[in-house]
Amino acid sequence: MEIKDQEIYAKVHSIDSFGTVDGPGIRFLLFLQGCGLKCKYCHNRDTWDATGGNHMSLDDIFRKIIRYKEYINHGGGVTVSGGEPLLQAKFLIELFKKLKAENIHTCIDTSGMLPLTNDIKKVLSLTDLVLLDIKHIDSKKCEQLVGFPNELELEFAKYLSNNNIPMWIRQVLIPGITDDEKDLKKLKEFLQTLKTVEKIEILPYHSLGKHKWIDLGLVYELEGVPSATAKDVKRAKELLEI
Repeated sequence: MEIKDQEIYAKVHSIDSFGTVDGPGIRFLLFLQGCGLKCKYCHNRDTWDATGGNHMSLDDIFRKIIRYKEYINHGGGVTVSGGEPLLQAKFLIELFKKLKAENIHTCIDTSGMLPLTNDIKKVLSLTDLVLLDIKHIDSKKCEQLVGFPNELELEFAKYLSNNNIPMWIRQVLIPGITDDEKDLKKLKEFLQTLKTVEKIEILPYHSLGKHKWIDLGLVYELEGVPSATAKDVKRAKELLEI
């Protein structure tokens, strides 16, 4: 969050005023700029740079959301994604306060791969739903895939459970990387320890974001990895019993 002339600003990557897959109902999607992870499969590689994006004021963003209140208030709401939205926790606190005053459902799409600071805890207290991306249940494999072990995100999941914050668990199914039977069974065992999991989503890996890596002059690290098929997803769901 930045403050200029008494106005609060966020670094915004993009906005989608009619989202239907990131939380329940029709949702206003706000994608914030900046991410500390290095996910090899990232389809929004251009969001990583925390110095990029467009500076937008809290009031401007809120006014844009309110224009769509009639649509999103019937079972929908606002989802903030990224990048990693919780890197801009102070901004989210102020935005979510305004949204809660309007009875607008609040949702965050996060990796949970951050220390649970007071600011993040405050954001979560104003959050109706967390879409939690479990990168990999095996910590060493997680580090190979995204640059960090998974201890922080698993602690994050436990915090949500212990504080009665609803969550949807998401995992990207990458053939040969996140689809090992033992790992999926281990993920199932972990999820069974959580009290507030409302849904588990298996997101099939694809390389549609590869062009963003190429446009930035970067090597796409999962070159040659096949997309996950419907059969792959069905198998994973059976192992997870969902």
